[in-house]
Amino acid sequence: MNDANTSDSILLKPSRPVGIVGYGAYVPRYRLPAAEVARVWTEGEAGLPIKEKAVPGLDEDVATMSIEAARNALKRAQTNPEEIRAVWVGSESHPYAVKPTSTIVAESIGAVPHVQAADWEFACKAGTEAMVAAIGFVGSGMARYAMAIGMDTAQGRPGDALEYTAGAGGGAYLLGPAEESLAVIEATYSFVTDTPDFWRRAYQKYPEHGQRFTGEPAYFRHITSAAQALLDATGTTPADYRYAVFHQPNAKFPQRVAAELGFSKEQIAPGLLVPVIGNTYAGAAIIGLTATLDVAQPGDKILMVSFGSGAGSDAFAITVTEAIEERRDLAPRTADYINRRTEIDYATYTRLRGKLVMK
Repeated sequence: MNDANTSDSILLKPSRPVGIVGYGAYVPRYRLPAAEVARVWTEGEAGLPIKEKAVPGLDEDVATMSIEAARNALKRAQTNPEEIRAVWVGSESHPYAVKPTSTIVAESIGAVPHVQAADWEFACKAGTEAMVAAIGFVGSGMARYAMAIGMDTAQGRPGDALEYTAGAGGGAYLLGPAEESLAVIEATYSFVTDTPDFWRRAYQKYPEHGQRFTGEPAYFRHITSAAQALLDATGTTPADYRYAVFHQPNAKFPQRVAAELGFSKEQIAPGLLVPVIGNTYAGAAIIGLTATLDVAQPGDKILMVSFGSGAGSDAFAITVTEAIEERRDLAPRTADYINRRTEIDYATYTRLRGKLVMK
């Protein structure tokens, strides 16, 4: 199961301790029930992969949603945005093909002009890829604070399996000195191979996927390899962690991978959001961690493992600090956004997502 050398040398550890100084989530209000998709395309509801998914409004995209999540992170951090030296946005649905999302976000939160900004892409692990870079940026001493965001909008060809699960939302993390943090990043590890299970070429409106190929050689191999390598290298076991967060393209995959690694359903429950908001792609593991931090207690250890089609996984060992209790409620919790919902039908979804194209 584990293809990696599990010595301590494979871990990505900064020169100085780094942690999550602030975090924030955002989920759009609109919800499309999976049963509504089935009504239009299959005339049946048996075996639906999720209950419903989040859908952006007409005035929402990755930039606007990232701004909301970033502002929530800053509320919890209680930090001057002018001290941020990097704003990085990971997504596979950036609103512009040529124009960065990160500069829009940096401007909106007051981090400009003395800031480094960039957009990241690595399918569903673009957000955690930005987190790893932010940890290195802060941990090297190049910056005191760096913002990493994972956010996506709903994508999926009409009638395709992805249309049932492709939701919208994500989260933002302000990385900074461990002594100021709500949770300390103890170590990270990345496992990457060239496994083309999901892709979208230039000018192609919807992504393609490798059907069952996305399971064994892609998702399961990379998640389990990254998680087990991190556990081995840190000398920890599933029993040492109060919670675990795994990338969630659907409800079955994270539950199965948790069981294979030795984690219980109770350990992954707080971060398993896909049944009610769908797969938020670059925001999937990212927002799962926000929901977990919303309920975690000081001293709790959290394992987070993302997955990006293409393929790769980033694994994180995180320990919650005492500061979580005094700053957690300075911004809306993830559940607040999930519970704030307006149900829509397929016709409204089609209008909101621009599914009808006039030529």
